[in-house]
Amino acid sequence: MPESNNSKKGKKSNGMRLVLLGPPGAGKGTQAEVLSAEYEIPHISTGDILREAVREETEIGKEVNSFMERGELVPDNIVTEIVVNRVAKPDASRGFILDGYPRNKGQAESLDKALEGKKIRIDRVLYFKTSQSVIIKRLSGRRVCPKCNSIYHLKNNPPKKDEICDRCASKLLQRKDDKEDTVKKRLAVYKEAEEGLLGYYKTKNILKEVSGDLSAEKLFRSLKASFKKEGP
Repeated sequence: MPESNNSKKGKKSNGMRLVLLGPPGAGKGTQAEVLSAEYEIPHISTGDILREAVREETEIGKEVNSFMERGELVPDNIVTEIVVNRVAKPDASRGFILDGYPRNKGQAESLDKALEGKKIRIDRVLYFKTSQSVIIKRLSGRRVCPKCNSIYHLKNNPPKKDEICDRCASKLLQRKDDKEDTVKKRLAVYKEAEEGLLGYYKTKNILKEVSGDLSAEKLFRSLKASFKKEGP
């Protein structure tokens, strides 16, 4: 993972509200983390905030949990409500990085409508265009700790001991959805929704395509340079 030149202090953002789009394995999570540190704005992962809602046992969290327990997708209106409530919190007043949502045009439309009610707008949508061969290579090498949820990559970010978590010494696992056959299926599903989603943001003139094939360090430097030149 690349390190920000300002990893201790960061550069406070003035209105950088980003959405990161791209297929699984495009590197969105990695860039969200380093950009969050660089510009001192929260990285908001929809998976994380859904799990947080469940842990807090709020009314909406109980609804989310009921869908998860049945193995069903959480309805768009519920996810949108949770996302909008999160980006309206004080720590996101200067900006945020939204990772993992929206996933299709309908979600994008409902998100924008809900944000308008809070007088919040998305400044830039970054699309991580990434080749299938690179995605398969990245995801098939990914390993996760079942105990503390730390994430490693056998080539790019390996643990100190083979297949053992650095933090808690648990045996690392490969997720079923990171195996090559499953990755190809996930990419096919993503492609079905991608065209309408990207088209929606193109019409709003806020979509910027970046290369997800670049190394994390090169892409980070490229994004920083573009923000400095063009603004968020």
